[in-house]
This record gives sequence, C-alpha cells and structure tokens, in this order.
Amino acid sequence: MSGRDDITHSFDTDSDSGTPESEWRAWDRSFPSLDLTRCKKLIVVAPHPDDEVLGVGGLMFIAAAAGIEVSVVAVTDGGASHPGSPTLSPADLVCERPRESERAVARLGVRTAPTRLGFEDGAVAEHEDELAHVLTDSMHGGPGTWCLTAWRGDGHPDHEATARACITAASRTGIAILEYPIWMWHWAYPDHPDIPWSRAFEVDLDANARKAKEAAVQEFQTQIAPLSEHPADRAVLPPFALERLLRPCEVIFG
Repeated sequence: MSGRDDITHSFDTDSDSGTPESEWRAWDRSFPSLDLTRCKKLIVVAPHPDDEVLGVGGLMFIAAAAGIEVSVVAVTDGGASHPGSPTLSPADLVCERPRESERAVARLGVRTAPTRLGFEDGAVAEHEDELAHVLTDSMHGGPGTWCLTAWRGDGHPDHEATARACITAASRTGIAILEYPIWMWHWAYPDHPDIPWSRAFEVDLDANARKAKEAAVQEFQTQIAPLSEHPADRAVLPPFALERLLRPCEVIFG
C-alpha cells in the first residue's frame, strides 16, 4: 500500500490484507535496543482493551519480570468493535472486552487490573481535552516513569487521539512518553517515508516473553475469532493480522 486509510474497526479481509509479515521479516533493518534499566514504572495507555497486549505485551512481560511496576489504563471499553453484530451488542462487548483484558494482562505478570476510563469507543477525538485532563491527574511517578501510548500516526482515530492526549499529559507531568504502532504494520511497508524510523527502538522477545504474549492474545476471543458466520461478526484480527503483531520483537518510537 502506498499510504494509509483511517481504520475504524476491522480489516477488510475480502479486499486487502495489508503488507504481509513475510515482507516485514525480509526487511534488512534493525533498531537500537530499548534500555529498560532506565525505567522504574511503566504506564501503558490502551485506546481499546487489547491494544496494550498487541502493541507491547512482550515488553510488559519483560518489565514485570524485572520488577518494574506495570499498570494499564484503558481509554475505552471497546463497545464498537462489531457494529451491526447480531450476536453481541455494544453493551455486551463493553462487559466482555474488559474481562478479556484483565485475564490477558494477568498472563503477562501484571499484578493490577487495568484502570477503565470509560470513554466512548470511536469518539475519543471528540473528548481529547477531557482525556488529557484525566490522564494528567492520574499520571504519577516522577523520574523513571514511562508512559507508553499508541503511535500518534497509527491510522486509527482513537489511537491517534489517545496519543495526542498522552503527549499533552506527559508534557504537563514531566513523564517520558513512548509510542507503539499497531495498525501501522497493516498499511505501511518497509522504509515507508511517513514512519519515524529514526526514533525507533526494538524490544527482542525471548521464548518466555513470546509464549506469554501469545497466551495473552488468546484471551481476546471476541477480537481474534468470528462471533458467528454473519459478515458483521467476522474477526477483527484475522490470522494474517495477528502474524504481524506476534513477531519475535516489538518496535517502540521514542
């Protein structure tokens, strides 16, 4: 693909599967390793329940195992993932997706359940100032505290609005900000000119981290498996998408 389209809910499996993982793996480029020794506390802000695991699940596992305090903040509860579904209503999804996230982060060794902010899925940009205010009030930790948020250019409106709010809050509190891409792996391609590769760091995942992340991802059954045979119930994250997000390393923009 030569550019991005805003992605709101799911991949169109009938027309476009994006840049294949085989193309990403063949890319002969590496990035500096992310130095976790400088981190004392990790706050992962997820636009939707599952973004935290898909983007930085391996990093969360490594940080928790190293004794770093890890917490997750979920901006929305993910009620808009299956518009028109005859199987699960938005209210059903608002109940179930946070439960999936709780089980998933526990598999990564995170001791506390995610904090739920309850913003409307699909409408974060409309409440961006309010979100920045809430995050400013809740981000504490001082030196050595890192906030990880979805990348500001990721291609999903909620991801980008969450990133902007986190950047504002981090600037007010003096907390370091880092960004993780998710949908970027779909619409971008190696050496894509719109990606800040010069700011990229890499987190290599050992066998334990990969196993934990894969187990955590399996908790998101409402997203990785069809709810029924109805077209509106198709998987948000089909296998070709998960393949890109379960590679043996994660990329973070500093």
